[in-house]
Amino acid sequence: MDICDDNGNNRALIKIIELARWAPSGDNTQPWRFEFIDDNTIDILAHDTRDWCVYDLDGSASEIAVGALLETIAIAATGEGLGVSFSYRQQDVVGKTIIRATFEKVSVPPNSLIPFIEHRCTQRRPFTTTPLSNIQKEQLQTAVGSDYRIIWFEQKYQKKTIAKLLFKNAHIRLTIKEAYEVHSRIIEWDTQFSETKIPDQAIGLDGMPLKMMRWAMQSWSRVKWLNRYLAGTLLPRIQLDYIPGLKCAAHFVIIANKPLDSEYAFHQGGRALQRFWLTATKLGLQFQPEMTPLIFSRYDEMSLAFTNDYNATAKAHELSASLNELMGHETIGHRVFMGRLGIGPTPVSRSIRRPLNQLIK
Repeated sequence: MDICDDNGNNRALIKIIELARWAPSGDNTQPWRFEFIDDNTIDILAHDTRDWCVYDLDGSASEIAVGALLETIAIAATGEGLGVSFSYRQQDVVGKTIIRATFEKVSVPPNSLIPFIEHRCTQRRPFTTTPLSNIQKEQLQTAVGSDYRIIWFEQKYQKKTIAKLLFKNAHIRLTIKEAYEVHSRIIEWDTQFSETKIPDQAIGLDGMPLKMMRWAMQSWSRVKWLNRYLAGTLLPRIQLDYIPGLKCAAHFVIIANKPLDSEYAFHQGGRALQRFWLTATKLGLQFQPEMTPLIFSRYDEMSLAFTNDYNATAKAHELSASLNELMGHETIGHRVFMGRLGIGPTPVSRSIRRPLNQLIK
């Protein structure tokens, strides 16, 4: 492997990382940078967002994203006739990890998921309710592997139950200051595509609700006023949570056989998620994460405060009880990812990614 670019970096590795940067991450935070060590080696400098993001409890959301990155690297490497192994280096700073990727020539065909890496995206608008076929569900189960199972919620009454749960959960998301501070940081207004944030046109709101949101997001005092006097959460919760919750083929939860009790376990869960998501894209399905119920319920299960708002804390406790009833108490600590799937239009607005030159140290 001696063909290099102008900076001396191996071109095959450049092509791999060029694809891998399209891995999903919460709110398009892209919690990674890359350092080329030699012709066969790249260090992945991973960090989490726990210091400012209420949705990144103990860095686990970022760790799932890093796992998705690792899987994308492994998939992309097959397109260059390479295999990759990952090793962890000691890191003393909480929330930061260095993972070394070492590449070697292997005789394997290109992974069939490669063409879908860049096209995989989030669609927040309603889907059709056309059911998933047994073949589709079997392929998605095969994608996550034998260390994981999928709980499906696909009957009409189940989707209605999930839609109500999402509607209630969204009240937490839209009324606490901690979430407002995240939303005000990660939305880019008046844009179709964003390299570092979520474009407002991809949020899933239209017309007056979007205009109201933009007005309110200029300050926390405006959000409180809107919520208090104009029921400001009602329309967004209906349009962003309740209707999409009904309009899909199915909701799903990926469950790990073993507890998610380490950074490595969350990385492995993220790898399974990325295989699932890419396979869904290959099957022509649209996809939306539904992670905040899992996150707020996990705060409750761990008895950790995420806000000073007593009502929101009480709602998180109720949410946790509802999820346990739906998924079983035995799945606590094993829930990797929650989302919905279905047939729908490809998003016309989406988060893109930082250029590769901004990601290389």
